[in-house]
Amino acid sequence: MTSRIPPVLRPEHPVPRSLAMLVQEFGLEHRGSVDGVEVSGVTLGTGDLHPGDLFVGIQGVNSHGASYAEAAKEGGAVAILTDAAGAELAAASGLPILVVDDPRGALGGLSAWVYRTAESNALLFGTTGTNGKTSTSYLLEAILRQLGLATGLSSTAERHIGDLTVVSRLTTPEASEMHALLARMREAGVRAVAVEVSAQALTRHRIDGLIFDVVAFTNLSHDHLDDYADLEEYFQAKLALFAPEHGKRGVVSLDTVWGARVVAESRIPVTTIATVGHATSADVENAEWVVEVLDETAAYTGFRLTGPDGRSLVTREPLIGWHMAANAALAIVMLVEAGFELEAIGAALAVDENAGSGEGGGGIQAYLPGRTERVSGDRGPSVYVDFGHSPDAFENTLAAVRQFTTGRTIMVFGADGDRDATKRHEMARVAAQGSDILVITDHHPRFEDPASIRATLLEGAKLAEDQPREIYEVSPPEAAIRKAVSLAKEGDSILWAGPGHQDYRDIRGVRTPYSARDEARAALREAGWA
Repeated sequence: MTSRIPPVLRPEHPVPRSLAMLVQEFGLEHRGSVDGVEVSGVTLGTGDLHPGDLFVGIQGVNSHGASYAEAAKEGGAVAILTDAAGAELAAASGLPILVVDDPRGALGGLSAWVYRTAESNALLFGTTGTNGKTSTSYLLEAILRQLGLATGLSSTAERHIGDLTVVSRLTTPEASEMHALLARMREAGVRAVAVEVSAQALTRHRIDGLIFDVVAFTNLSHDHLDDYADLEEYFQAKLALFAPEHGKRGVVSLDTVWGARVVAESRIPVTTIATVGHATSADVENAEWVVEVLDETAAYTGFRLTGPDGRSLVTREPLIGWHMAANAALAIVMLVEAGFELEAIGAALAVDENAGSGEGGGGIQAYLPGRTERVSGDRGPSVYVDFGHSPDAFENTLAAVRQFTTGRTIMVFGADGDRDATKRHEMARVAAQGSDILVITDHHPRFEDPASIRATLLEGAKLAEDQPREIYEVSPPEAAIRKAVSLAKEGDSILWAGPGHQDYRDIRGVRTPYSARDEARAALREAGWA
């Protein structure tokens, strides 16, 4: 199987718009006649092409997208948007050509116009940060549903349109796909949308043409330094969300030092939130909203959120770890900033204190695929599958798992190939420091040698001050999880970090079907644990 690429969600009943009007609206240079041509969609790839599309040709790493103009015409494209070099490549197609200096930079605004994004009355929420974007987005969507709204979601894991769910391609889709998704949501009567916004989405113009009602910042830590020169450049990419062209209001977590930087440099009004015991005492004192963890169990985390004028809300979320309570509280404050009453949110999330484990007992009713997701049964070791792939994520999740482990904590993980290699030593060091047994394996090797990646991780593990009693190198991951299960006993916990919700592995450009959740369950069954 060479590809497991999910579909692009588009409006089912697109309303064509005049190409001539598009040219006039944006003052575009064009070649060939645009009179009488109507455009009903926008795409960057011939694989996603629909009849009536504007095909956008962008210079890629290995080729120029405009070189596929003839194939686009055969697929039903009615016009080409590209740069001057692309216009020469596309000329032979005979299609009208719109010429801009930066096609990617123009893509968001043009897609918004074609898909009539400005006509939507749905509330838009955007969350950025190194960790917690997905969790905050899911928790936000869950609260909105409990408030009675039809919702949409765009995250690393999934896209939701009401009850429709598809697996995601990118954390934040390309601008043309983003606006098509919102148009489909408008058709479905969606009233509020939670969007996970990556740094790459900001620097690569994927959210251009969108103005969020509320944006939020979770945290910043070491990640993506294959795309950015250093943490400062990475931070500046995130900060771009807090600008009038992207957001109206913001909510900023002060749990990392970068939060104060966002507040100081934001170009839109912001409110702040801090978590007791994790932000500095000064930040907790100065924050407008404060989170206090009240109750931690293996089934949920209870917390109090206190805001201006002493207003407060007590509820819980269905995940382990203080950081998940912080994400849930951030989502609630985003809703308050959007105009929802704290009391109404509290009523929707009312907790029945006699509900025992919390199942059906109120709180935020959310399912987060692959986020510290427990895939084991009532007997035997507890096994969690998680998407975390940064040192900070490892540290927080390991601490959360260890808190509810009476025996040993076993960690299984690998590292992405062809991605930020500078974090590998620190990932392995944190993993070794926080576990009793460490199993190093493969993840998405892509075009790198997996043995070389594992060797780097083994080097990093040796940097831990407190070495695990046992460190194993096991490949492939199917064997690694079985090794971990074979070592585990009743009362032990296994954290398999990295794959999370994903249903494939990327090996030399081929996406092969693969599910860490299914493999973990199979390993448990084979070991005799129901």
